[in-house]
Amino acid sequence: MRCMVHDYAGHPFQVHLSRQLARRGHDVTHVYFADNPGPKGEFERRPDDPRTLKFIGVSLGGPTQHAAGTGAHTGFARRSGDIAYGREIARIVRGLKPDVVLSGNTPTEAQRLILKTCKLDDVRFIYWLQDVYSMAVTKLLTKKLGIAGAAIGWYYQRLDRAQFRLSDAVVAISEDFVPLVTSWGGKVRVIENWAAIDDLPVGSKDNDWSREHGLQNGFTYLYSGTLGRKHNPSLLLKLAQDSANASMVVVAQGFGVPQLQAAQIPAMKLLPIQPAKYLADVLATADVLIATIEPDAGTFAVPSKVLSYLCAGRPILLAAPKENLAARIVERADAGIVVEPNDATGFIAAASQLRKDGELRARMGVNGRAYAERMFDMRQITDKFESVLAGR
Repeated sequence: MRCMVHDYAGHPFQVHLSRQLARRGHDVTHVYFADNPGPKGEFERRPDDPRTLKFIGVSLGGPTQHAAGTGAHTGFARRSGDIAYGREIARIVRGLKPDVVLSGNTPTEAQRLILKTCKLDDVRFIYWLQDVYSMAVTKLLTKKLGIAGAAIGWYYQRLDRAQFRLSDAVVAISEDFVPLVTSWGGKVRVIENWAAIDDLPVGSKDNDWSREHGLQNGFTYLYSGTLGRKHNPSLLLKLAQDSANASMVVVAQGFGVPQLQAAQIPAMKLLPIQPAKYLADVLATADVLIATIEPDAGTFAVPSKVLSYLCAGRPILLAAPKENLAARIVERADAGIVVEPNDATGFIAAASQLRKDGELRARMGVNGRAYAERMFDMRQITDKFESVLAGR
């Protein structure tokens, strides 16, 4: 089967799937937006990569000019970037002539152009639903613009509705998405996200990366990944201000980073997103791993960084609505502490509890790793995707 796996964000676990599909004999081209500054997978060819695996990084001129979907631009500039990107991916589809396209993490108007091209060229199109973009846009713009924002949100919901209906299948990452997708006419299968556990062994706090940044000694709270509008940087600020003799390390990019930079808190160390090859050491540096998600994004967003955290064997402090899938996983696995996203007092108290109780940290870290080893079985995950891609 000739497959094109398109992940706008270029995240690690999607690259992991492409490698697994290629190892099963499929001809796989993995396409991503090279200008997007978020966390990236490992796109350099490995010695054991099949010859049938190819990577294409699409650039439209750099993140300062085309930052669609990153929060760097809004309005007309962002929409123009999305459309330009969609046209470029559509051109690649026409050139590759794959049997099937699996496309996710893609802005709505770019996804529309990719889907349209697949329909015209008789290519199966699978919508990999990571986040309901139109719902997030509706909530954000209604808050900012009132009725006008709600109207814009309605337009994007209409586009999403059509795309779900026209896709040959929708792969949703959570059962939470199923009622919406089916009500909008989509044929949905649920395959939960995972992390590339083989690339994330449990490591020592004293490692090359931690020594480079002076973090091999002392207690470290660590946040790694995108810090966007749906996250809450104020919790990280409060923790840094409250944590005497501890470091709050934020390895991130996105909307919330300038707010942290402006605060200039001595206990907070800000670093850019690190290359994928350093991620295991970055996570191993932590004594406690931090993740946050706002209440409005609680149902229709699942922070994938939590899945990488589970692999690291470190306890997780997660501020998220209890109904969010990531919150349910952390509690089900007994891999950390979950607090409501607006409960700053509870967040600080939980951070303090984890800092003081080494046995609790160790137990939760072991539980998280055990969950990852049990659930992130790439043979079973790849079986599910092969079935969807083949239309079974």
